[in-house]
Amino acid sequence: MDVKTKKKKFLNKKISLIGGSIAFVAMLGFIILQSSDSSKLNIERERISIHTIEKGVFQENIPVNGIVLPVTTIYLDALEGGRVEEKFVEDGAVLKKGEPILRLSNTDLELSLVNQETSVYNLLTQMQISQNAARQNTINRQNQFTDVENNLIEAERIYKLNKRLYDKGAIGRMDYESSENDFNYQKERMKLAKQVLSEDSISSKLEINQAKSSYARTQSALELMRKKVGDLVVRAPIDGQLTSLDAEIGQSITKGTRLGQVDVTSGYKVRADIDEHYISRIYNGQTGTFELNGKTYTLSIKKVFTQVTNGRFQVDMKFDGEIPDGIRRGQNLQIRVALSAEKEALLLAKGGFFQKTGGNWIFKVSEDSNEAYKVDIRLGNQNTKYYEIIEGLNPGDKVVTSSYDSFGEVEKLILK
Repeated sequence: MDVKTKKKKFLNKKISLIGGSIAFVAMLGFIILQSSDSSKLNIERERISIHTIEKGVFQENIPVNGIVLPVTTIYLDALEGGRVEEKFVEDGAVLKKGEPILRLSNTDLELSLVNQETSVYNLLTQMQISQNAARQNTINRQNQFTDVENNLIEAERIYKLNKRLYDKGAIGRMDYESSENDFNYQKERMKLAKQVLSEDSISSKLEINQAKSSYARTQSALELMRKKVGDLVVRAPIDGQLTSLDAEIGQSITKGTRLGQVDVTSGYKVRADIDEHYISRIYNGQTGTFELNGKTYTLSIKKVFTQVTNGRFQVDMKFDGEIPDGIRRGQNLQIRVALSAEKEALLLAKGGFFQKTGGNWIFKVSEDSNEAYKVDIRLGNQNTKYYEIIEGLNPGDKVVTSSYDSFGEVEKLILK
């Protein structure tokens, strides 16, 4: 009995050891299997997007938002302040150049005009009085000159006569010298009269010119004042449509207040906002395209505003060729602005995968289409639809382009 008991104990220990070994191997296999399965993920094909790599025409472009504006807009500012007395048209009216929009009143300005007109009339009257006085003075001096001239002629006649008589001994030396002295005196008076008449002429001309200049300046001031009063009637600066009119009867308007604007409706432009990252790559003449009602239209940049606000700058674009029918002011457009010329390249469709991989790798579908595995790639430029593939993929390769957020850190996808 003692021998049988020893054999049974030995057999039990052997069985326990073998069982433990089997359990350990099974657990190790399970761990390896689980570890192997954690690098794979089963996924249904309908839940992912698969794109086939192909070679095609590639052009780098960026998407921008544009708003349709009139080709020309003239702002209406109050050139003079005043009270709104009358509105001739309403917002949205189509106007001709010079057509009145509204009328302001300004009693101070109108009173200044009256005072200025009075000053001009007073100056004109004074100038006429001065001219008459100058003219009368000139006449008097001319009369005096005539008298002097006549006296000189008479003195010369007597002198010449007395000289002949003196030479013949008909008159005495005293009479001859008296006539000679009178002749010389009248010659000096003539010189002085000529000088006085010349200076009077110059003085009269200078006075007249000064009066005319003063009158012209006052007249210009009057015309300016009349223009300022005329500016109380706000008129259309160009042919166009009145928009954004902000003025009501009885409202007080200060000088420089923005009253509205007149839009030229003969054409349109598009103003687009672009990220400041691209400011060095945007220039005049660059083109962009947009689609509307199933048709593609082309725009070109005509002006770049280099001022950056909140990380963005603006450009104005004009329509090249046909303008879409029914386009209207304020309409938003989705525009693709080209940053490069067209070229041949491998094309990878854009998708959610980029947020996870940064374009450094992608899941490539196997040839039997049963699984997808990671491959390293390098991307170049991009546009609104495609990335340019530099290396890592070939034409005909199929890749998963949808989001990888739900894949975790798996290395392989099992496609079902």
